[in-house]
Amino acid sequence: MVKRILPGSTIGIVGGGQLGRMLALKAKEMGYKIAVLDPTENSPTGQVADTEIVASYDDLQAAQRLQEISDVITYEFENIDAETLEWLVRNAYVPQGSKVIPTTQDRATEKKALEESGARVATYELVYELEDLKKAVKHIGYPCIIKTRRFGYDGKGQLTLTDDRDLDEAATILQQGPCIIEQMVNFAKEISVIVTRSVLGEVKTFPVAWNIHRNHILHQSVVPAQVHEIVEARARKLAVSIAEHLDVVGTLGVEMFLTEADELYVNEVAPRPHNSGHFTQNACVTDQFEQHIRAITGFSLGETKLYSEVVMVNILGQHIDPLLNGIADSPKAKVHLYGKAEAKQNRKMGHVNFLGNNFSTINKEIEKMNIWG
Repeated sequence: MVKRILPGSTIGIVGGGQLGRMLALKAKEMGYKIAVLDPTENSPTGQVADTEIVASYDDLQAAQRLQEISDVITYEFENIDAETLEWLVRNAYVPQGSKVIPTTQDRATEKKALEESGARVATYELVYELEDLKKAVKHIGYPCIIKTRRFGYDGKGQLTLTDDRDLDEAATILQQGPCIIEQMVNFAKEISVIVTRSVLGEVKTFPVAWNIHRNHILHQSVVPAQVHEIVEARARKLAVSIAEHLDVVGTLGVEMFLTEADELYVNEVAPRPHNSGHFTQNACVTDQFEQHIRAITGFSLGETKLYSEVVMVNILGQHIDPLLNGIADSPKAKVHLYGKAEAKQNRKMGHVNFLGNNFSTINKEIEKMNIWG
């Protein structure tokens, strides 16, 4: 049953990371109260929430408390305990449901669902033991990538294989659990689309982002994505078709590879606000976090028009000190820090949205700061 959840109500968030924090800040700006469930006290979301429930995700008593004080419940990451999520869906108002989570938690089920939606994906094979690995590599050929099917992010749990000498190291990844071998796509650009689908069935997409990675971690998202408008339209349409096929409610990040021949391969999806959508906070009429709140509370979706060119740059642990010393002299830099307790190497601590008239001018300003190298 679709409900309209008005400001003044409480939104419960499962997960206390930076995405939950930015959802909470936007929801509070809109007049909602926030409750969060997370194992860590004073989590990034907990710092800005009205109620902080500190407990593990498989604690059903904690889930019950969240249910009791929340008018609607959402989640900020996909690796939620399945039993907890099922209990919440049965006993609380969780408009996103639970079906999309098990699909996207496992790369194998995710690939199958993407294929069923009509999207093109890289050739892949499932592997469980060393012999499977050798057969898969022989069939797919080098270069290819081995990835754990669950819990991988920012390059963790994956390895690029270029020849037989990499098989020993690949075997250590296989020891972590079932894996998938993917053919390397010879792409010209990595792009992404943030698509939002509301409880009312309304669907809107944000402008396409061109994503630049360093060491498997997103470094920059450039918007507009410097692609032909026909490619942008196709990418947006593809994202919508995937969201509808998966019956998504809320936000979905869709990562794609664009080849020199303008072919689109879908790499992976995430049923939540996405790192590559952070540019929307300062460059779009509505940002991805407000859009998600509107989607789950039964409001009409906001306009997604881009009113400034923008480059989003991630702030990792090693960037914090030079950033804090240098950002004051950059008037078009919009800083978003996540409130994490410790700045670790390659840990995402925040991001900066640099606004400007064109990519070249913005990039010169970023280089002038001499923070990211």
